[in-house]
Amino acid sequence: MLERLNQSMEHIERHLDQPVDVAELARIAATSEYHLRRMFSALAGMPLSEYVRRRRLTVAGAEVLSGRESLLDIAVRYGYGSGEAFARAFRAMHGVGPGEARRVGAALVSQPRLAFRLTVEGNCSMRYRVVDKPDFSVVGFKARVPLVHTGPNQAIIDFVRGIERQTLEQLEKLSDQEPHGILAICDDLDPSRAEGTELDYYQGVITSEAAPEGASTLGVPAGTWAVFTTSGPVPEAIQYLWRDVFTEWFPSNPYRSRPGPEILRTRLSPEGAVADAELWLPVEREQG
Repeated sequence: MLERLNQSMEHIERHLDQPVDVAELARIAATSEYHLRRMFSALAGMPLSEYVRRRRLTVAGAEVLSGRESLLDIAVRYGYGSGEAFARAFRAMHGVGPGEARRVGAALVSQPRLAFRLTVEGNCSMRYRVVDKPDFSVVGFKARVPLVHTGPNQAIIDFVRGIERQTLEQLEKLSDQEPHGILAICDDLDPSRAEGTELDYYQGVITSEAAPEGASTLGVPAGTWAVFTTSGPVPEAIQYLWRDVFTEWFPSNPYRSRPGPEILRTRLSPEGAVADAELWLPVEREQG
């Protein structure tokens, strides 16, 4: 997987002065567009679109400093419809406009080319199982919240605190299939997985029962799920599990992610600092 991903990175380099076709990148990487975006974001720490933008502005910056072509010609080559649009993007990355950078020979920011390598340490194992699950329904309370990669998500904390305990206890009684109990469900995430983009968050259960008053229902079609378990401090252990699934498990296994809700079952210790967690992710087998 990583070798093919690196081939798609080379394709980006050869086409920085052209629109980047994510479908073509996915074909080169022998995976789906959805999984390519997920894998790239997890491995690189930024969305694919952001990486392409930064690489273009890095190469464009070198051409600005060389002084061989007009700023407008450079802007047009790298996909900007006007000199003003190019100047705004250039300043946002480099902290200086292209005209000033050329006049004073300013030091610019550089986005290095990325290459991915798998480091095998062998000092820990990842506990997982693969489950084929028929269609089911999520029933619970829903909020639109921002995505937070590291540390507590205050929007989710405030939302959950606003649900009365008695209401959650009644909801938990509806749970009648795996994974059992009150769950955290994330759906409709932005494909970029960029920090601050929004998602639908459900505090709910998986059930065949009807939704109580004030609750929402999310229908989920049948499919395959990879189920991962971990234990550790909250929220770091859970956030690291998400990271490790995409940086370690997917590159080593014949599966790719597919669209669908991501389900987290958490059981806190009495003092609330440590948790046992079970993460359900929708997957499908890689083709060929």
